[in-house]
Amino acid sequence: MRQRVLVASNRGPISYHFATDGSLTGQRGGGGMIAGVMSGLAAVAPQSDVTWICAALSDADRTAARQPDAGTGDPGGVPVRMLDIPPDIFDRAYNNVANSTLWFLHHLLFDTANQPQFGRAFAPDWASYLAYNEAFADALAEEAGLGKKARLGQETGLGQEAGPERKPGGVRMLVQDYHLSLVPRMLRERLGGAPHDTRIAHFWHIPWAPPDYYRLLPLAVARALLDGILGADHAGFHAARWASAFLDCCAAVLGADVGRTGPASTGGAAIAGTVGWVRYRGHVTEVAVHPMGVDADALRARARDADVRAHIGALGRAAGGRKLIVRVDRTELSKNIVRGLAAYRELLATRPQWRGRVMHLAFAYPSRSAVPEYRAYTEQVRRLAREIIEEFGTADWNPLILEVKDDYPRSLAACALADVLVVNPIRDGMNLVAQEGPVLSQRGCALVLSREAGAAATLAADALLVNPFDISETADAMHRALAMTDAERQSRSAAIAATSAAFRPARWLGDQLACLGT
Repeated sequence: MRQRVLVASNRGPISYHFATDGSLTGQRGGGGMIAGVMSGLAAVAPQSDVTWICAALSDADRTAARQPDAGTGDPGGVPVRMLDIPPDIFDRAYNNVANSTLWFLHHLLFDTANQPQFGRAFAPDWASYLAYNEAFADALAEEAGLGKKARLGQETGLGQEAGPERKPGGVRMLVQDYHLSLVPRMLRERLGGAPHDTRIAHFWHIPWAPPDYYRLLPLAVARALLDGILGADHAGFHAARWASAFLDCCAAVLGADVGRTGPASTGGAAIAGTVGWVRYRGHVTEVAVHPMGVDADALRARARDADVRAHIGALGRAAGGRKLIVRVDRTELSKNIVRGLAAYRELLATRPQWRGRVMHLAFAYPSRSAVPEYRAYTEQVRRLAREIIEEFGTADWNPLILEVKDDYPRSLAACALADVLVVNPIRDGMNLVAQEGPVLSQRGCALVLSREAGAAATLAADALLVNPFDISETADAMHRALAMTDAERQSRSAAIAATSAAFRPARWLGDQLACLGT
């Protein structure tokens, strides 16, 4: 019997838009998680029946989800089932809990003198998060053939009509990220004591907060999130420090029985593999580290396409032979764009020899515009960029090009041309840009990397690590990277590219399936 693989995530591999004539058009969804899972699924799809369950994020998505042939597939050929979750429930679950609470918590972003505030207004937000997770759990149970109808789908309209009943057996569920923290426990309850060959993995793509910070959450919420993940057979993280913090919280908040294995048992840090386990409510969850790299062959093939090559030519002409410092981020608080620009400003102010000889390309994708803090942050980025140009620009030299738009081919071109790549997040689960840049680099790029990025665990030996809060240290690292010899820069870049390719997404996903007994 072919194995069933079910993937669940908030954002799916396809998104729909209305054409000018009102018809629906679909295109590949964006984001590092989507690209990584898609690449990984391509390796297992020939031996498995795969379905991807995601939420309808827009009116066009909801229209597509309601059509009779919904779920036929995405541009990559994986069948997709979109859940038509009522917009008010989705908004509260996604914006108020997942983004404004959990993202801020685990990236340590709260201004704790003022935020968070958990009062009566949070109760309906948390109820929506529960309902949102229930919709996914019901859909996964239906797809697995566990004989469950979608309770919330019937009672409140959540979810999509159940698909055909499937024979239990050989089902592997891969639940993705902080949006769906409660789903594994909900699935465990649906499984009951039935002897189904069904195994559940949850992968957490962002950092995990240490216990003292995690306890900012109301106790019931803090316990529910941990309990939700512990419904899985396997819990995965990109870096050992995030896995260790999760184990610490399980012990401190739940009082769970926690064990550590491998280097973690002696205070070390594993780059990949099992690092511990948690025994709670009669069930044992394995905890492991699975760093995600990039599909180097596919990335380089995409960079050879005509649109990327055209951008390489245009950006090269704009640079005019100057060295290029590049960054590619979303306009989101944890990416630390403002401090990165401030470091570039300090570089020009303290090392005037680089004036006229370097250009900074800062490409930022708009992100989470529904959250007020993100809109304000984006404007702060724009304002600082204008100040740098006004302070240092001359008639024949533009020191900075900032583009706040989603232009993937242009970003690939910038990475290909970079002499220095700056990735300085406050905290980051992994960070794929830090790996994509060296893979794409035409002449080798030096990587200035925050020590708080999960990728630092695999790339530290060949990157220039910085404290993301230390603007002067980051400016010093930029100078060192610019002054690096061609031979050293190329050697470091090649080593990072090799490491990133070694942890390709197919391995990332395959290792998780192997841990589930595949």
